[in-house]
Amino acid sequence: MSTPYWLQDAIFYQIFPDRFSNGDPSNNPANIDKWGAPPTIWNYQGGDLRGILQRFDYLLDLGINALYLNPIFQAPSNHRYNTTDYYKIDPRLGTMLDFHALLDLAHRNNVRVVLDGVFNHCSRGFFAFNDVLENGEFSAYRDWFHVHRFPLEAYGPGDAIHYDGWWMLKSLPKFNTNNPEVRRYLMGVARYWVERGIDGWRLDVPNEINDDSFWAEFRQVVKAANRDACLIGEIWNADPRWANDTHFDGLMHYPVRDALLDCFNNKSTITQFADTVEGLFEIYPRENIYSMYVTLGSHDTERLCSMLGGNLAKLKLAFQFLFAYPGAPAIYYGDEVGLEGGKDPDCRRAFPWDPADWKADLRPWVQSLITARKGRASLRRGEYTRITVDQANGVYAFARILGGEKTLIALNASDKTVNAQIPAQTLWKEGQTLRNLINGTPFSISHGQINVSLVPWTGIYLG
Repeated sequence: MSTPYWLQDAIFYQIFPDRFSNGDPSNNPANIDKWGAPPTIWNYQGGDLRGILQRFDYLLDLGINALYLNPIFQAPSNHRYNTTDYYKIDPRLGTMLDFHALLDLAHRNNVRVVLDGVFNHCSRGFFAFNDVLENGEFSAYRDWFHVHRFPLEAYGPGDAIHYDGWWMLKSLPKFNTNNPEVRRYLMGVARYWVERGIDGWRLDVPNEINDDSFWAEFRQVVKAANRDACLIGEIWNADPRWANDTHFDGLMHYPVRDALLDCFNNKSTITQFADTVEGLFEIYPRENIYSMYVTLGSHDTERLCSMLGGNLAKLKLAFQFLFAYPGAPAIYYGDEVGLEGGKDPDCRRAFPWDPADWKADLRPWVQSLITARKGRASLRRGEYTRITVDQANGVYAFARILGGEKTLIALNASDKTVNAQIPAQTLWKEGQTLRNLINGTPFSISHGQINVSLVPWTGIYLG
């Protein structure tokens, strides 16, 4: 199979559009809430495509080269996972001209743009479901959905029992993707936006469309429109069914996040962490491992800062591991400045644009890690090799190797300062000098090992 050549070099930034930046007040809804208000499932804070355009220098300065945007199509909610019109930009986010302006600016700066595709379900306002509501059993679109009986009772309290809704929600009627007309419509949407210039799709709840033939056709349609377009599936567990030449290039690699949080919150050991993140290499083909979307947070999870108790050292170390691991590292907007938040919808807070609200030097640290990853092909494309795990001291060291370029990564995931002796005789010659890739400090190979002192919850890149 062939995964997009650019994915393993990608550094993603995920934006929840309503909460990133308000660039055009003229498209604000009448009931807009103030910027930074506590997020709810219904309030709008005015973020839009022009806001992303106007803040693009911030993104370039951070160093990212790929954007993943949560849904931008017309929908009656701030999250827009209930699509009304798949061919129209939501007016509260802007226009098609705004979209193309953003896409053009991104591409001029070698930044890829990936959109969120919600093809399992739609909104009650979607034209076909609306027709069923109006015409009942006489609707030409009744077989576009899983209708059990009429009337549909699409509003009011209670679950969706007269038709299938995602998680039985009345507001999210589920498509009947076995219907050829539905497939033709959804494939047309997939092709349309790729032909407009997007660089791929992130697919929402693809396991809910439990039909391999649907995704095989979807892949064929997208790749025919652009062979380098990426497909990233939202799969929460490790499952090789979904990453291959008939499904997706990569997945949202949540098992890595889960393993890191368990380790950093003392729910597992450093050895268990190492075993887990390395064990994932045995589950997927290499090309898919290097095409994974590796994130420490998303619009569906509690914020990284909150999950780590606001501990700056742990936050920095989490990012240090992220940017040394195979796949495409991804930053959820605001995580790079320590934005806090609990479960959905609290994890969807507005971006704090006052630097006084940013957490210490976290953002410059993330910048330095991005610079290191961009400057070392081994960190992006190299083989991953365990060097040592010191269970007693909480130290884990591994190397990324690409030809003659070798990068050593050592992590101290403990509450104590550790003087670690890391074996290096298989990587470098006696007396050879390495440098800390972040600050340039020299280290020498002595007696076949590297001696490094790591204060609690810190790490080092050497090369």
